[in-house]
Amino acid sequence: MSNDVKESFSSDAPPAPAALAAKVRTLAPSMTRSMQRVAEAVAADPAGCAALTVTGLAELTSTSEATVVRTARILGYPGYRDLRLALAGLAAQQQSGRAPAVTADIAVDDPIADVVAKLAYDEQQTLADTAAGLDTVQLGAAVTALAGARRVDVYGVGASGLVAQDLAQKLLRIGQVAHAHSDPHLAITNAVTLRSGDVAVSITHSGATGDVIEPLRVAFERGATTIAITGRPDGPVSQYADHVLTTSIARESELRPAAMSSRTSQLLVVDCLFVGVAQRSYETAAPALSASYEALAHRHRSAPRGARS
Repeated sequence: MSNDVKESFSSDAPPAPAALAAKVRTLAPSMTRSMQRVAEAVAADPAGCAALTVTGLAELTSTSEATVVRTARILGYPGYRDLRLALAGLAAQQQSGRAPAVTADIAVDDPIADVVAKLAYDEQQTLADTAAGLDTVQLGAAVTALAGARRVDVYGVGASGLVAQDLAQKLLRIGQVAHAHSDPHLAITNAVTLRSGDVAVSITHSGATGDVIEPLRVAFERGATTIAITGRPDGPVSQYADHVLTTSIARESELRPAAMSSRTSQLLVVDCLFVGVAQRSYETAAPALSASYEALAHRHRSAPRGARS
């Protein structure tokens, strides 16, 4: 991992065995090449690596014992012994059939039934990885901030802009004052008016999208509570985020852009935020939701027979 990647991204409690593969997928792109070799080795063969000493794993990956220990800590484990225990647990899960192998990428000549199966599995894996790697302490703090916010601004462009709209619309339906901004100029001019008691949320899979980082920086400097939803917790966006919520790293293929699966993981985080806020403000959120359902009910009723569209 590069020097600017902070070990503080690891949670206080070691990740469960099922979360190990998700941690590797999320953090490996930001590691040094030697650390990547260690991370890739333990993810590819947990049973084999669990049987190795720290020296043995260092020799297997052509690295040093210090690199192995540091990689274990970056992945969230206090030391190599804890990583070995997690590897043994993951190996047991795989042997019991609860951890299926990753499916192959979609081929141009795949039957449509195979396409459906592969996409469904990839979506499930993306959601599982995001849930496993999501820091619930950070999530709870973000929910608290949103539930008490005077106003919420959400920034996102491209596919992330759709997710920003989803979060803003959900919050609006329970009585929150929320706005989504995909135009970077409008985002910044709105961020300037934020202050303490307001919340700004930036959604960026890469963690490096300038159009959402700039308004978050402005909001941060104005004293608003800032939240980043990103697949790269070590990215520039985290510099201006009070709370960082990490999503799964998407696997991009020729026929499936990364934006598709990254949006899936972002929507899961948005739903977690929304439900958390609705729980905290249930007395006002429930009537607001009922009112919004009632206001739209007539649009979902069948038109009378003979009526023209």
